[in-house]
Amino acid sequence: MQTFPDLYRGLTGCCLKTYSQVGFRGLYKGTSPALIANMAENSVLFMCSGFCQQVVWKVVGLEKQARLSTVWSVMKSVLRKDGALGFYHGLSSTLLREVPGYFLFFGGSELSRSFFASGRSKDELGPVPLMLSGGVGGICLWLAVYPVDCVKSRIQVLSMSGKQAGFIGTFISIVKNEGITALYSGLKPTMIRAFPANGALFLAYEYSRKLMMSQFEAY
Repeated sequence: MQTFPDLYRGLTGCCLKTYSQVGFRGLYKGTSPALIANMAENSVLFMCSGFCQQVVWKVVGLEKQARLSTVWSVMKSVLRKDGALGFYHGLSSTLLREVPGYFLFFGGSELSRSFFASGRSKDELGPVPLMLSGGVGGICLWLAVYPVDCVKSRIQVLSMSGKQAGFIGTFISIVKNEGITALYSGLKPTMIRAFPANGALFLAYEYSRKLMMSQFEAY
């Protein structure tokens, strides 16, 4: 819906058309590389978040409170056409999305955790408040950066035909030819995905952290 906004009439139409053409499995095309990338991204993300919190505490003087061969065929195609640099199409727009986006992601989730804690330790929060906090953080992120993500998606698709004009050029082209609303095409399914996905992410992170810390302290 981001890259071909005129092709679908909405979320339901997109789902039905995809299902009728390639079946239910078509909704999961590209899952393998996405999972691999997200595992690496979120590992670094939460590690850096923890380090940054420790730095802030010290500075302000506070105490701490489809099959693989399918993926390989795509990689070979990119390498053959554009070389190693082909994997970095849309990098500038991705950075423009990630930096403010994760600021709002962690800001929104931490504010929510503080709200639910109501003076208690955040470590005492149960699974429901943790999932709600992660969901709020995800909504804050995507509402702020969705237009940038739309431009990034266009750049990545257009680069396959050698027609992409960089972030500014692509942004101007979308607004000029399709209107400002084209930058928000696909926002509804993204919001529907963002809340449960980020809620589950935060829940998994917190419980994994507690489990590993308890095992570490046992030694």
